[in-house]
Amino acid sequence: MVRYKGHVEALLPVFPLATEIGPRAHLRIGGCDTVEMAAQFGTPLYVFDEFTLRTKCRELRREFTSRYPNSLIIYASKAFTNPALAAILAEEGMGLDVVSGGELAVAQRVKFPARDVYFHGNNKTREEMEQALDFGIGRVVVDGFHELQLLNEVARQNNTNQDILLRISPGVDPHTHAHITTGVLDSKFGFPLANGQAEEALRQALCTSNLNLVGLHCHIGSQVFETEPYRRAVEVMLRFAAEMRRKHGFELMEFSPGGGFGVQYMHDAPAPPIARYAEVIISAVLELSRELGLTPPKLIVEPGRSVVAQAGVALYTVGSIKDIPEVRKYVSLDGGMGDNIRPALYDARYEAVVANKADAPARERVTLAGRFCESGDVLVKDAMLPAVEPGNIVAIPVSGAYALTMASNYNNVPRPAIVLVRDGAARLIRRRETYEDMMARERV
Repeated sequence: MVRYKGHVEALLPVFPLATEIGPRAHLRIGGCDTVEMAAQFGTPLYVFDEFTLRTKCRELRREFTSRYPNSLIIYASKAFTNPALAAILAEEGMGLDVVSGGELAVAQRVKFPARDVYFHGNNKTREEMEQALDFGIGRVVVDGFHELQLLNEVARQNNTNQDILLRISPGVDPHTHAHITTGVLDSKFGFPLANGQAEEALRQALCTSNLNLVGLHCHIGSQVFETEPYRRAVEVMLRFAAEMRRKHGFELMEFSPGGGFGVQYMHDAPAPPIARYAEVIISAVLELSRELGLTPPKLIVEPGRSVVAQAGVALYTVGSIKDIPEVRKYVSLDGGMGDNIRPALYDARYEAVVANKADAPARERVTLAGRFCESGDVLVKDAMLPAVEPGNIVAIPVSGAYALTMASNYNNVPRPAIVLVRDGAARLIRRRETYEDMMARERV
């Protein structure tokens, strides 16, 4: 049995499940030495642990389907997706939530079962709609009046009768960051319920020639640590469904309360277990269905972050160190906001360890700064680490969600490579971007 000590011990809950301290006090993930991977593949490097990915998928499916068999768990691709990950999700019996033609192209690349792919987004283009219908997409989640009419036109031209859900803004505040709150009235997403637009959208949808309205969808936000907002959202949505049945003859066959389940980023801030979210959502659906005389609908749940966040770890190499006595010690890394903009965008917080000194005690407080030309490019403020030197490898856990998907070429810096680890083997699933890649699209 591996014994953990030093500055890593308290942080194990935020690392992948298959994490340990190996020989030479190196951090190991999935049986692979992180320091050796950094040398082989270069840094910045994103490492995904396949065991953690599969375990999270199975936990989500178990906790929901054991309580409510008529459930489908669909992964929110926007958290992070590529063909290798999508293939694993398909093997684990997950569905897929896509929000763009590019995310749909990933599903097409691996021949993901089309019936289990749901197409979201607040401004889908005609070309994306055509791509989705040609693929045989399972559901389109309609987000606005323009889309409702345009999708009906595209479906009619394709001689298709497309199943849809309507995205409704239920007016429920999940008490998370303003940038990731989506279910309130003042949001770009969905048809607001409070001002009557949701009812009008439903009425119009029932009158379309080539769309089949099968259900309703809502999403209250992301990184939601409270479970009560989900109960309130379910109640609002099912009462709306019952009213629409009475007024317009609408039958609710599918219902999605979205996803947004909280994930632990800091060692002292645990998130509720998936079982608690499942219990609250499902008990509310069953209770309200009985009260309102509704047939319990198929339940569609859309986790993203809670599947992939913990599975990912970002590796960086330490470069310049700037010590300002009595003020701050800056330790500069070879990545930053170009590969993870979350700290700069909405003050996201992370832990960090020195991967080549995993058993050393944390003795100094440093700020891990990125390499990009912005004062706000800081990955971790006030991290407690062992003595850090140029060339050390720093590992930042819980980097699997919303880092790579928002990566950019700011300062014309290539985006990082990605490896998937399993049973001591590291497989490259995305090579590092090159200057040639970036210049290939340019014209003089």
